[in-house]
Amino acid sequence: MIRSLSIAATGMAAQQLNIDVIANNLANVNTSGFKKSRADFQDILYQNVRTAGMSESQGSVVPTGIQVGLGARAAGTQKIFSPGDIKSTDNPLDVAIEGDGFFRISMPDGTTSYTRDGSFKLDDRGRMVTSDGYPIADDITIEPEATSITIGRDGTVSVTKAGTSTPETKGQIRLAKFLNPAGLSNIGRNLMTSTAASGEPVVESGGTNGMGTLSQRYLEVSNVQVVDEMVNMITAQRAYEVNSKAIQTSDDMLNIANQLKR
Repeated sequence: MIRSLSIAATGMAAQQLNIDVIANNLANVNTSGFKKSRADFQDILYQNVRTAGMSESQGSVVPTGIQVGLGARAAGTQKIFSPGDIKSTDNPLDVAIEGDGFFRISMPDGTTSYTRDGSFKLDDRGRMVTSDGYPIADDITIEPEATSITIGRDGTVSVTKAGTSTPETKGQIRLAKFLNPAGLSNIGRNLMTSTAASGEPVVESGGTNGMGTLSQRYLEVSNVQVVDEMVNMITAQRAYEVNSKAIQTSDDMLNIANQLKR
């Protein structure tokens, strides 16, 4: 069988994955705190027909070898943590991170997840929670009698109650950062979990030791650029098409070979 058939098939499979990643980026263009992904590829094993540097007759050395590559495969999908635009919402429970860091979220199984989505709400107990009802790890609770909520740049949460003008501190939202945030594992619902590749989280207050600061009444939008994704989609489509042409050409060559003797 002609090697190009299987080689081109690996190229088509790789570009299909590339399109899948691009489609997910575009689907989340309006998802708060979403970070786009990029598919990385690498070549597969090579078949050595002749090794470079081997000795030929009369003591000569082969200057270049003959290697035939066997295609391409996905090496990984990497999150790109470039900052997204910040938009004003005028909602006191919306918080954006300007700079590095993730909000820490307590999960039902006792573990901690991480997110850049700061669109928080209050549950029936007054806790600050995500859209799915998961509370922030710092356990901030706001009483019903609070008339205003203030979240400082360092994450300090204060409330003012009816009949008093003195703010009462309810706690502090601390952030986490990782040595390799691209190693975080996505679990959906705008949440990520730490892995051995991401390293252990470093938890700090906003604005300290390189941590980002918090901006109340703002949200970070997705960092997906639609025009860039459309260009990437066109490139992937053309790469998929040219690999299919390689398969068609290989099939034509096999057909010619079959018709040599009638």
